[in-house]
Amino acid sequence: MTDKAALSHGIATPATTASAQTRTMLWLLLIVYIFNFLDRQIVNILAEPIKADLGLSDTQLGLLAGPAFAVFYALLGIPIARYADKEGTNRVRLIALALAVWSAMTAICGLAQNFVQLLLARIGVGIGEAGCTPAAHSLITDSVPAEKRSSAIAFYGLGVPIGSLLGLVIGGIVNDLYGWRIALMMVGAPGLLLALIVLFVMREPRHSRSDEAVAMARAVVPLSTSEALREIFSSRAFIYILVAASVTAFLGYGKALWTISFFIRSHGLSTTEAGLSMAVVLGLAGVFGTWLGGKMADKFGARDKKHILTFPAYGMAIAAPILFLGYYMEDWRIAVAMLIIPTILNSAYYGPAYGCVQGLVQPRARAVAASIMLFGQNLIGLGFGPFLFGVLSDILAPVAGQESVRWVLYGAAWLGLIPAFFFWRASLRLKTELKSG
Repeated sequence: MTDKAALSHGIATPATTASAQTRTMLWLLLIVYIFNFLDRQIVNILAEPIKADLGLSDTQLGLLAGPAFAVFYALLGIPIARYADKEGTNRVRLIALALAVWSAMTAICGLAQNFVQLLLARIGVGIGEAGCTPAAHSLITDSVPAEKRSSAIAFYGLGVPIGSLLGLVIGGIVNDLYGWRIALMMVGAPGLLLALIVLFVMREPRHSRSDEAVAMARAVVPLSTSEALREIFSSRAFIYILVAASVTAFLGYGKALWTISFFIRSHGLSTTEAGLSMAVVLGLAGVFGTWLGGKMADKFGARDKKHILTFPAYGMAIAAPILFLGYYMEDWRIAVAMLIIPTILNSAYYGPAYGCVQGLVQPRARAVAASIMLFGQNLIGLGFGPFLFGVLSDILAPVAGQESVRWVLYGAAWLGLIPAFFFWRASLRLKTELKSG
């Protein structure tokens, strides 16, 4: 899509008033984040063939999709973010290195011959990906005006649904043609080339500032880790957003893996059919929802700051009963169709939530604030969502049989009311806590 076409659809709004360098940065960061989620989430569509090939249980599948990646991602995120917040750090080089590491480890996943080898390779993917988003959010916040922050971060966040979409489509088709190992190698290798492009094309904004701005930045005493954490957690709005986003991730990652298994087991779809079907739901609907959430936040938040989070709060409450009915349907086509609206509503939080987080703290703590959000989302969400969904499925299997995953998803649908409540609570505090810059 060209810049002109993107602008006509409202997608590139954050870049409209920025320089060509900023537009290039936004588009490259989006592509990097697409690869980030492509490499992270492709295991979802490959879960069933991996299980059959390596003889794994649902609990082991959940461990591969969740804790194996998330624990190391979450634990390394904060120290890497502290490094990104330092004035002398080149965040572009940091992102390029992280991209190269996780891409190589994704390809290595395809060489695994048993559970332990695959587990170690997935840990490597998590280690690499820990260096991406905190630095990216910091770059974006330094490069766009505050009033466009939600839509700019939402633009970057489009990498989540687009990467998930590509993972489902590529993973499903390549698996049916050549097997799951080739699928993992095929999506991992191009990231090494992209890392070189990022390194030589993207520019660190800190290096293009005037001598006066550099001197002022160096004169600012950096926050210690304890000072940064103290400032961040002094914000009640941040705590509410952290809880809401973490529960959202817990449910989202769990549903992303097990909804695919649900359609394969309960509806008899092949991996290609399930991948293409879920691409419509998790991909296209997610893209629209993420973009819409950022646009709504910037538009209505300009009138009243509390409305930055109004759409995610009410949207998630509306999504819960529709999602439950979608999992209840016996016709898989109707079931897929009914998951579209909940996916749009549940995807709208990304830009507003992370945009608020960047505005609730001073610049010296922004990457750390983003890393804490990612810590919660990945340790609680990715770390425990797929894993506990799998454990519950195994527990329910003696009673529910093949429908055990469906039963787990019933409960997950209604739990969406929890983040809706906390986003609403956070919205009430934005007028007093949100900073202007």
